[in-house]
Amino acid sequence: MKTTSNKTSNEKAQPPRWAENFLAWYCRPRILEDLQGDLNEYFDRNLQSKGVRYARLIYILDVLKFFRFYTVKKPDFLNLFIHYIMIGSYLKTSRRSLVRNKLFSFINIIGLAISMSVGLLVIAFLTDLLSYDNFHVKKDRIYRVVTKNEVDEQPAMNFASMSLKAGKKIKESFTGFEDITLLRPGFSTDAKVNKTTVLPFSAWWADDSFFKVFTFPMLEGDPLTALQEPYSLVLTEKTAKKLFGESGALGKSVQFDTLNYTVTGIIKDIPNLSHLRFEALVSFSSVENAEWLVKGEKESWDHIYSNYAYFTLPKNGNTNSLQRNLDQLSASENKGLKNRKISLSVQPLSTITLGRHYSNEIGHSFPVAVAWILVGLAFVVILSACFNYTNLSIARSLRRSKEVGVRKIVGALRSHVLGQFVTESVLIALLALIFSFLLFLVLREQFMLLDQFPENLVALELSPRIVFYFIILAVVVGISAGFLPAIFFSRMKAIQVLKDASGLKVFRQVNLRKVLILVQYTFSLMFITATMIGYHQYKGFLAFDLGFNTENILNIRMQGNKSELLKKELAEIPEVGMIARSNMITSLGSLYGTSMKYKDPRDSATLYQNFVDAGHLPLHGHRFLAGGNFTTKPLKGNETQIIVNQQVLKRFNIANRNPQKALGEVLQMDGKKLAIVGVLKDFHYGTVEKEIEPTAFRYYDEESTGGYLNVAVKSADWSETRARIEQAWRKIDKVHPLDAKFYNEQIELAYSQFLMMVKIIGFITFLAICIASMGLFGMVVFTTETRLKEISIRKVLGASEGGLVFLLSKGFLFLLVIATLLAVPATYLFFDKIVLTNFAYHAPINLNIMLAGISVVMFIAFVMIGSQTLLAARSNPAKVLKSD
Repeated sequence: MKTTSNKTSNEKAQPPRWAENFLAWYCRPRILEDLQGDLNEYFDRNLQSKGVRYARLIYILDVLKFFRFYTVKKPDFLNLFIHYIMIGSYLKTSRRSLVRNKLFSFINIIGLAISMSVGLLVIAFLTDLLSYDNFHVKKDRIYRVVTKNEVDEQPAMNFASMSLKAGKKIKESFTGFEDITLLRPGFSTDAKVNKTTVLPFSAWWADDSFFKVFTFPMLEGDPLTALQEPYSLVLTEKTAKKLFGESGALGKSVQFDTLNYTVTGIIKDIPNLSHLRFEALVSFSSVENAEWLVKGEKESWDHIYSNYAYFTLPKNGNTNSLQRNLDQLSASENKGLKNRKISLSVQPLSTITLGRHYSNEIGHSFPVAVAWILVGLAFVVILSACFNYTNLSIARSLRRSKEVGVRKIVGALRSHVLGQFVTESVLIALLALIFSFLLFLVLREQFMLLDQFPENLVALELSPRIVFYFIILAVVVGISAGFLPAIFFSRMKAIQVLKDASGLKVFRQVNLRKVLILVQYTFSLMFITATMIGYHQYKGFLAFDLGFNTENILNIRMQGNKSELLKKELAEIPEVGMIARSNMITSLGSLYGTSMKYKDPRDSATLYQNFVDAGHLPLHGHRFLAGGNFTTKPLKGNETQIIVNQQVLKRFNIANRNPQKALGEVLQMDGKKLAIVGVLKDFHYGTVEKEIEPTAFRYYDEESTGGYLNVAVKSADWSETRARIEQAWRKIDKVHPLDAKFYNEQIELAYSQFLMMVKIIGFITFLAICIASMGLFGMVVFTTETRLKEISIRKVLGASEGGLVFLLSKGFLFLLVIATLLAVPATYLFFDKIVLTNFAYHAPINLNIMLAGISVVMFIAFVMIGSQTLLAARSNPAKVLKSD
């Protein structure tokens, strides 16, 4: 029984686990399995003859005995050290390769430099956008209340603003936030200092919680009380110096109209990357009980156009409970509305500048979709340059295959070859970074001069973080460009290295190099056709029939002056014709709306309006369908008449939309009842990307100041006429410079951002075509060089120059035709189904415009191909074949 028990125990015995692990840790992988097998066999023998204890002891001694130089694997740090030493070899080889292949190195470095300069610009641009408002201490907890306005079947509109009534209710009765502040822009008048100096001045109204929510460091004064009392004024450093010079401003008075405001605080100038930009703040309590505010909107839920609310959450708080309260408030207040719904929601501070677009935005904003488009464009251009590198590297595989073969024969591993070619591509990318940085400095200046919008939006100043991003971009581009060639060469077997590497296929019968050229030119053709279509649409916007006349009309901003005084002076100038007055200039994108009702007090709609005098409609040539111009002037604000467009009749189905029968019908707005005295044919109040909305003209209050004078000018010498107009302006205002622009110029400015995008895409197009053309040039040069002997033999056998040119060119020409067939439909569908769907009115896509752009690219490609193939076809066969 004892013998049987010992035998069973021996069968279950195993070598010590720690000894097995130790062996596996130090032993070279290629001999580990054999060594383990031998030691286990000896262990089994010793187990039977000497027992468990001695068998294990002998196993441990054998494991330690085999810890020798030829069995121990190289430590990881040694591999790292060897790789570190190899980097020097990689750099030397890469430098020699660059010098030896000057043309291809030039194409690669310049192509990458051009493309990376766009990448650098986009990185700097996005870094600025993502850095907006980061200086606020509570930036991660600051939110804004925004409004969604839905009226009948019209598209919903999102506003950054909200009603004053909603703001007051949130502040007084809601919980779940730490602090909330209300803002209102629009304080614009002249400031009188020391009863003599008059300066233009603009500010925002803000309540006493403003500095609890936002971090604008106060240099003088108490941030907790500075905006508490009525007629309190907080100035920025710059504004304080403008008003009071170097003398202290705190405690001094500034007169606006007939009221004196006391300076209660001085804050640091607003940082560039802040979406809130103001010269000064006026206490909200100064205007809270103003008659015009009380009557117009203080108790109005649907007056959502003028006020803004920001709040901070407590630490570790969330917006869920606050949103539920906002939903309940909206549901309660919407009961008083018919066919209209107003909803409130919250927006994080971090998404205001770079985020969803809202109407009535208080500061600059940039849509995320446009940011992604810019990133996509930069990516495509960089990808095109990477394609050039891949193409030319693989094309030169015949020349470099011997180098790879020799490396592998002397013991280079696949990782060594991979490292060599990736190092070479990264080195080229870093060299390209130097040139791209110089290009970036030039592009930055030109980009900022494109339009006032980028100049006001970003600074594009260099910082250590941005420079670090630049270097990371260069390394990533280098690795991306060299990855495919590195994989290609590292897979080569020494026995095959003398074979032509250009036969690599991505699909069955498609050469990789041809696919890359095809992709490059497809994108280039898409870019140029997109540019041509975009510019054609821009011209269409400028020439679009707005429904009224804008030719030779000069709009002069009154800047707080009485229009009658200037009218009298302008009437003396012979070149000046009709003169009219308006509160705003329509069709430029600005909206001035109010809530309008017809017979049902619960059914309201947004009415876009302009206050004008009796001369405005005749001057602009508006077409009446029924009725006519204003017949009476309102006395002391006693307004009785209104002129509407067709959409107003449609919205309320007034008189079954019959313009003639609609005359005399009464509309209610702003606490007034106004009778329709005229119905106009629909015209564009906003820009042409928007549908025509219900719009009306109301009579301008004769006592009010500001607004615009609309002046018809006919002059053969505009510079002389402008000098006379400026002289007339100086007679009534010696403080403000003349601000006058022709209507058509203002329309061009209204679409300047669209033109800016067209210019950016056009510039990207130029770069993409340059890079693709350089790549094509390099491939044609390589092809003609490698086929030079074939060409010479064909010439000896009687081939013509034209036939040889066609033979060498047909492959490239075929690729260009395929690229055209891919690019044209793709661009057409992209604009027709995606881009132009955002524009209610636009010009049809013109195929002739698209073909014009394609012709430009084709001509450049033909020059590249034809020049090199013709040069090869004209080579002397005797010189080429003399060594064979």
